[in-house]
Amino acid sequence: MGSPSAFLRTLIVAALAAVLAFAPAHAQQVVTITTTVTWTYADEGDDEGPEYIDEEAALLGDEALTDDADFAATRRYAPAGTLATLGHAKARFGPFAVIDGSTARMAGDVTSASPRQFAAMLAAFPGLRRLEMVDCPGSLDEEANLILARAIRRQGMETVVPAGGSIRSGAVELWLAGTVRRAAPDAEFGVHSWADEYGREANDYPANDPVHAEYLGYYREMGMDAAKAREFYALTNATPFDEVRYLTRGDMARFVALD
Repeated sequence: MGSPSAFLRTLIVAALAAVLAFAPAHAQQVVTITTTVTWTYADEGDDEGPEYIDEEAALLGDEALTDDADFAATRRYAPAGTLATLGHAKARFGPFAVIDGSTARMAGDVTSASPRQFAAMLAAFPGLRRLEMVDCPGSLDEEANLILARAIRRQGMETVVPAGGSIRSGAVELWLAGTVRRAAPDAEFGVHSWADEYGREANDYPANDPVHAEYLGYYREMGMDAAKAREFYALTNATPFDEVRYLTRGDMARFVALD
């Protein structure tokens, strides 16, 4: 008579044999399901591909243009009740619409994707020299906003706020980037303080904090002298983040040259 342990091993072997008898059919079913899911997932990824077309198209020298960049330290945004539409266009790239070989219009927010969309637009239409800013609430990613502003300056574009146009918050920085700046008599410029992701505003930071130097340096880069840069920065930060102060064409002419 065998030992209990030997008898137990015999039962285990018998049970495994019974399971293996059905294994081929079951394995085939699993393989089929796995293959289907895998290829469906790949196809969906391919459908999203055009969002990244031309990402090699160059904002040369902008090392901050990376997929894994941290969320911007500061944000500037003044939402619109009704955002203007851009009308007929030859092509669209995010908030940009190409009207003809030399003119693009802009309406909408600046997001982390906007610098790439702008680069793709220039790759397709390298002759663009005029950016009409129709209705621009501001930036959801201030790092991307400053990258885009410097790309506008490198392209040598003129920035225009047309009749009835409104630019607010971070979009004002974009307008300042124009090598030539224009604005209709009724153009409006909305400004307010920036706020970080914790809700702290510009005036919550010490006067010597490096975050202020970033903005002051940008204004100097775009043509303001040191005194005007400080004055304009103080003006924007005098209005809380959740409010907007509207300036006129004449107000902006105090700080930068307009044509």
